Amino acid sequence: MILFDHQMMSRAIQLANRGRYTTHPNPRVGCVIAYGEQIVGEGWHQRAGEPHAEVYALRQAAEKAEGATAYVTLEPCSHFGKTPPCAAALVKAGVSKVVVAMQDPNPLVAGNGLKLLREVGIEVEVGLLQSEAEALNPGFIKRMQQNRPFVRLKLAMSLDGRTAMASGESQWITGSDSRADVHRLRARSDAILTGIGTVLADDPSLNVRLSPSDLEGLTGINVPHPLRVVLDSQLSISPQAKMFGLAGKTLLIGHTSTAEKRATLIQEGVDVEIIGQQQGRVNLNEVMSLLAQREINELLIEAGPTLAGAALQAGVVDEIIVYMAPHIMGSEARGLFNLPGLDKMADRVDLNISEVRQVGEDVRFTLRPQQKIL
Repeated sequence: MILFDHQMMSRAIQLANRGRYTTHPNPRVGCVIAYGEQIVGEGWHQRAGEPHAEVYALRQAAEKAEGATAYVTLEPCSHFGKTPPCAAALVKAGVSKVVVAMQDPNPLVAGNGLKLLREVGIEVEVGLLQSEAEALNPGFIKRMQQNRPFVRLKLAMSLDGRTAMASGESQWITGSDSRADVHRLRARSDAILTGIGTVLADDPSLNVRLSPSDLEGLTGINVPHPLRVVLDSQLSISPQAKMFGLAGKTLLIGHTSTAEKRATLIQEGVDVEIIGQQQGRVNLNEVMSLLAQREINELLIEAGPTLAGAALQAGVVDEIIVYMAPHIMGSEARGLFNLPGLDKMADRVDLNISEVRQVGEDVRFTLRPQQKIL
């Protein structure tokens, strides 16, 4: 039975992953209902505002749910939000046991769903494949526990660690497969952040240029467009910037602005926030708190070496994804990070490699900073 439990929870995790592009700001959740060793219902949370995973699985199971075991990747909710509580739905359906991968970090739930189930005599187990379930929702968990989004820093470089020629030319360092992979990263992110320097130099779109068929779980659904966030201390961006004419919303964050500048941008439909500054630049820690307040779970940073270095130095980066192309750009080309003050080997920044994967002709590294470098 232990092996069967693992198989059912693994299936629930697979189902939850189908919602990775569409559940924002909610967590990705999957549910399997089994009677004996037969699956009688499956479901996953498909879109925010729509039924949760347990509801879809219970609908499929119908009367077969009575006396069955439910396997859920996240603690069933116990509160009324946009949908009724799932813990109550499981009770009403008459399930005899609920196996949960992890407790919900949301303070509105945080054990209350488990308590409700136990109080009515339903057997509850917690912790099966917990690390795999946590990997489904790194942003939701971090936002609930630390009031911060989970931050990925995406970089592309040559074999000799260069990101652009001395002239600034950078299209394209990596191949088409890597660029498509980046668009999948964008699609799963709630927001993409860059700096005004990148906008002035490249006039980027920062949108998702894939069709629904390129993204699992999006059949018949529009491709999501993450919030575009531009750090622009003086609000110097042009109202004619390419991103303003594209689907999706743009948020400008600065620390100094005239009322006239701000009014012009707002009139163009741009969202503007003015926050504190640190050493003449937008305070990145305040940016993270602001984005968490806006229910941003996963943030993707795509920027040049100055903002990349500042983000790493501020300790806001959780994961670094580097696409390395098999060519050499030379000593005059630009590097990955602007990180002054690292003068000795003891000053170097240590990273843990969590994954290395070939993407087309390129190699993708996934790394985690070992500690902050303040």
